[in-house]
Amino acid sequence: MPVSVEYLSQPHSTMGANMKRGIVAACAFALVGFASCDAWAADGSFIGHDLSPYGMFMAADMVVKAVMIGLAAASLATWTIFLMKSVEVMRARRSVRRAIAAISGAPSLSAACDQATARTIGHRFLMAAVEELRASELALDKNGVKERVQSRLDRIEVGAGRALAGGTGVLASIGSLAPFVGLFGTVWGIMNSFIGITKAQTTNLAVVAPGIAEALLATAIGLLAAIPAVLFYNFFARSIGGYRALLGDLHAEVMRIASRDLDRLSMRQARNPEGALHGRPA
Repeated sequence: MPVSVEYLSQPHSTMGANMKRGIVAACAFALVGFASCDAWAADGSFIGHDLSPYGMFMAADMVVKAVMIGLAAASLATWTIFLMKSVEVMRARRSVRRAIAAISGAPSLSAACDQATARTIGHRFLMAAVEELRASELALDKNGVKERVQSRLDRIEVGAGRALAGGTGVLASIGSLAPFVGLFGTVWGIMNSFIGITKAQTTNLAVVAPGIAEALLATAIGLLAAIPAVLFYNFFARSIGGYRALLGDLHAEVMRIASRDLDRLSMRQARNPEGALHGRPA
């Protein structure tokens, strides 16, 4: 059956009419939206709020402010410890490396003391070994002397590692506690926002959003303090572990030099037992 031209053109005219109605509706919604924004701006209920970090901090509850200030102080402490401890670890590792290089291959403890820099960890190791050898010069059991020397060096090594690790516990505490402190501030702020909704008897987003944004800022600051603290703690744990390994190398080097001195002392005692007994050189 032949199809008329009017029938073919009918859908196109209907589609054009629908498009026109859609454009008119979109313009109407846009006008309503602009009018609503103007109304919010006139009321000062949403656009009047300063949603910058400083503005949200100033508008927050006193408890949330206290949480934010505490977290900001924790973040400042984290970066301060990182900067100071980085310099301290770098200097300590450099000092041990220089001590190992200075005393490596020294024929005796006295020669090693002359080569080591005064008031360094290497000089402390050497002086502890020298003092113990002098105190045990007349001892007959040289194995006991070695144990006493090693005991002194062990205490110095443990003390040096403990001193360098000081302050890293603060980083661990900040990294574990800061997110929960920030979450507490967020919960407190959201609770106050719901109380405000109840008092205003409205669920308008313009009333709810500013208070929730202020509360979420506490969580953001908590994460800002916690994430660097965890990263810095792991970094220092590896660095201090490397420092302890260097102390172990220095410990072994001093023990080798002390063992040479003990061997020479044993040879002198074997050649001249009477002179060694009275502390006179052979």
